[in-house]
Amino acid sequence: MISQWQLRAAFAARLSEMYGREVPAYTTLVDVSREVNEDVLRARGADAERLGSIGRVTAERHGAIRVGTPSEVRQVARVFGALGMHPVGFYDLRDAASSAVPVVSTAFRPVDGEELARNPFRVFTSVLTPADPRFFDAGLRARLEAFLAGRELFPPELLALSDRAGAERELPEADAERFVQLAVHAFELSAEPVDQAWYETLERVSAVAADIGGVRSTHVNHLTPRVLDIDALYRRMTERGIEMIDTIQGPPGWHGPDVLLRQTSFRALAEPRAMRTPDGSVVSGTLRVRFGEVEARGIALTREGRARYDALLARVDEQIAHRTEADRTELARALWAELLPDSERELAAQSLAFFTYRPVPGRPRDGTAPPGTVGGLLEQGWVRAEPIVYEDFLPRSAAGIFQSNLSGDGARREGDGDGRTGEGTSARAAHEEYDAAWLAGALDREVLDPYALYEQQQSRSLARTARELGLARTPSRTPSRTPRTPRTPPRAPSA
Repeated sequence: MISQWQLRAAFAARLSEMYGREVPAYTTLVDVSREVNEDVLRARGADAERLGSIGRVTAERHGAIRVGTPSEVRQVARVFGALGMHPVGFYDLRDAASSAVPVVSTAFRPVDGEELARNPFRVFTSVLTPADPRFFDAGLRARLEAFLAGRELFPPELLALSDRAGAERELPEADAERFVQLAVHAFELSAEPVDQAWYETLERVSAVAADIGGVRSTHVNHLTPRVLDIDALYRRMTERGIEMIDTIQGPPGWHGPDVLLRQTSFRALAEPRAMRTPDGSVVSGTLRVRFGEVEARGIALTREGRARYDALLARVDEQIAHRTEADRTELARALWAELLPDSERELAAQSLAFFTYRPVPGRPRDGTAPPGTVGGLLEQGWVRAEPIVYEDFLPRSAAGIFQSNLSGDGARREGDGDGRTGEGTSARAAHEEYDAAWLAGALDREVLDPYALYEQQQSRSLARTARELGLARTPSRTPSRTPRTPRTPPRAPSA
């Protein structure tokens, strides 16, 4: 019998092979990532594996797909549920970029620590928002929904095998092989001709909308390896003649601990596609929808830490608006150094990041009672803190990657003061309709809160530590000192 994690590992490996055949530059990206990781491991030794073993980091991938309807995303949940992957987090990309990106998203991934260590494959999954009148008027929405209702992304045999694997958490070897074959095929780029006029109609609204609703299938938009030094990778890819996007998204590279997620990509490639013209003839064309993303993962931040991060981003935005000649990366690096702790111990002591805690082995007991706070235990050497890797995504970074790879900005109509578009339809109501509750209903399953998952992992380790140290209660995570906070609060939520 083939267990879910083995199914997940096999699917991730086979998907990577398929994508490498379709997008050869992806293979170059994987090769350069491996070279960088080997160099970092040689230079930094065990410290390079502080956020995951080199085996895990080398094998790690996340994919990205896009679908059009609640029914389609519900089927996606069944397929990934077979692999032990659950929807975690809600991401609204519609206002996260200046370009028109009319989608909301979640990420399917394992949630158990052992499952993540075995194979941490994730798929960032976006679903179109046709009821949002800022992007689609009533006529285009009706045409789009009719088109989407007439296609089938996943064959019944795949869905049946998915449900069986999800319920039984394993499949016989022959059925497992069939499942992997069907699942990989479902995400291959189709050779079916694209209706040129219909695709261009949607592309005027959004290249992302055209990629979702302008074709009769879905496909992998990118497959992302993990690298330990994303700045070095960016330089090496450029040296090999691969055109990269202009920036690395996320926190700046600085002298302190890596936090959250940094991402970049090579630019979307002009891929040949068969196009059906209005007169019925088929001609050769090109579409730019797929790109090669790479990521460097850091420590998961608590809600307090994330608020600090968001405030820092808002402050960078504010200062750049008044100092247009300033280098954004250098400005961000300076603010990070001023307002974010530059050690893991301080991140833990100020409750800004998540860690697992373990008593220090062999510490002599001199009769002194251990302190009751995490900060005190760390300062006095009773426990050690091991960072919890950030397993999730940043809406602003994801939208930034999308935007950097679009052929145009598209069109997004802004509402007037009462939230209404020129048609008198409430844009605000449509905006609120596509929330986490809507997505959970579309998926027919709970969308898990990533903060709760990290908190559970940390809390279990603190409870275990309390037992081993003989403490009467779990150590408090009250900050050991007043943390520094940015002087300028964020003006709006940022990702």
